[in-house]
Amino acid sequence: MAAARRIILRDGIEAATTRAIAKEAGYSNGVLTHYFTDKDDILLSALQSSHRRITARLTAKLAGRTGLAALREVLLDNLPLDEERVQETGLEIGFWARCISSPALLRMQREEAADLRRLVRSLLQSARDTGEIRVQESLDDITERLLALVDGLSVHRLLYPDGSGRMERVMRAEIDRLAG
Repeated sequence: MAAARRIILRDGIEAATTRAIAKEAGYSNGVLTHYFTDKDDILLSALQSSHRRITARLTAKLAGRTGLAALREVLLDNLPLDEERVQETGLEIGFWARCISSPALLRMQREEAADLRRLVRSLLQSARDTGEIRVQESLDDITERLLALVDGLSVHRLLYPDGSGRMERVMRAEIDRLAG
């Protein structure tokens, strides 16, 4: 749903009405409602489409990488370090508030976040198994801290756009700290 994405990024999630999305896509509202039950259904489709693009990009980046190298790629890829990821982050954060009032969006958001959580946790386990990570802290705790850092840095980057260099340094330092 490219039209929904454009509206959300340009005007905010509340402006992404079915009528506005239909107009942006060049369709009548009736055509859009034939394929989607309501606004949340459209938003869900837009978020899933974004997540599929992210997953495809990550799959390519992780080819041949394991352990700490793969973990570094996953975490850095989830930061808004270029225009494409700034837009993805803006879309994602726009959904967070909407998720609070939409059980369907919240359920999907939690499922997809759980996928990322499992990936990070498994890469941490792999890195620990090969001796790349020496800290004795719980891998579940490290996973939560890393993902909270990604979320916090991402929000910070959208609020303060000139901090991307610092953001990358902070994440790299946190990953390096795990290696001991």
